[in-house]
Amino acid sequence: MPTELIDESTLTSVPAPKASRKIHPETKLPALGRAAQSGKISVLTTVVMVIFHIGAIAALFMFSWKALICSVILWVYASNIGIGMCYHRLLTHRGYKVPKWLEYFMTIGATLSLEGGPIFWVATHRVHHQLSDHEGDPHTPTEGAWWAHMGWIVQGVSMHAETAILSRYAPDLSRDKFHVWLSKWHWVPMVVVGFGLLAIGGWSCVMWGIFLRVTLGLHATWLVNSATHMWGSRRFETRDHSRNSWWVALLTGGEGWHNNHHAHPVSARHGLKWYEIDPNYYGIWLLKNLGLAKDVKLAQYDPANPKPAGVA
Repeated sequence: MPTELIDESTLTSVPAPKASRKIHPETKLPALGRAAQSGKISVLTTVVMVIFHIGAIAALFMFSWKALICSVILWVYASNIGIGMCYHRLLTHRGYKVPKWLEYFMTIGATLSLEGGPIFWVATHRVHHQLSDHEGDPHTPTEGAWWAHMGWIVQGVSMHAETAILSRYAPDLSRDKFHVWLSKWHWVPMVVVGFGLLAIGGWSCVMWGIFLRVTLGLHATWLVNSATHMWGSRRFETRDHSRNSWWVALLTGGEGWHNNHHAHPVSARHGLKWYEIDPNYYGIWLLKNLGLAKDVKLAQYDPANPKPAGVA
């Protein structure tokens, strides 16, 4: 299934980019997936990953309670609010709406996870959903567990700076000047926070709040790409290998209920049973009750007729 056949429904029925964006009509993503790429190591990405992993180990020898508190607060802001609630459920799937100021605040938090800017993340994830576990999926375990987990990052085509190309898959974000700017300068918030941590708590806060937190957060997100397409239960017969994993859900704030999500991708709630703990949805629920979130879309799960969304 070639990448260029991506269904426009993946873009959640948003208009095409304005002509002023000057995106050539023939511009498209390069072939994604391990089979289509050379496997050449990305030197810059690999160096950054090595530095962060070494820093994470070093952080274990620099513990302080202030450092732990800083890392926990930043984890919630970056991983739960930023990646789970914002990049994933808000910007990619438009499972709910919030005021622009809040959307921007949440997006800044997501950049603190070192997972790229909003246009890169959203475009890549939309491609993943449309081609999940088929040719062109950026990170499918059918091409190896290592590839799905982090091989696609250190060996795949680096698209972080290709805003014009990615805009074809995230036209809604490409029309927003803030998202375009942040996609280019997504590393700036991390640097600012790093200096802030150094000022308030010294190197222990930097090592815990940046290096250890980011490294653990990256692996948690990558487990959604790898583990939840290999191990776990399947409530819905989707056209991919997505599975529900309770332990990945615990690590990611509910993102591990992956089979539920692939069956109902627009739903802001991934945990469909009472025991499927979904903290990221609880955050959205809280925003709704505070009057800050509206049009919250929820999957209507019928145990007697467990079919994915859109399946007749």
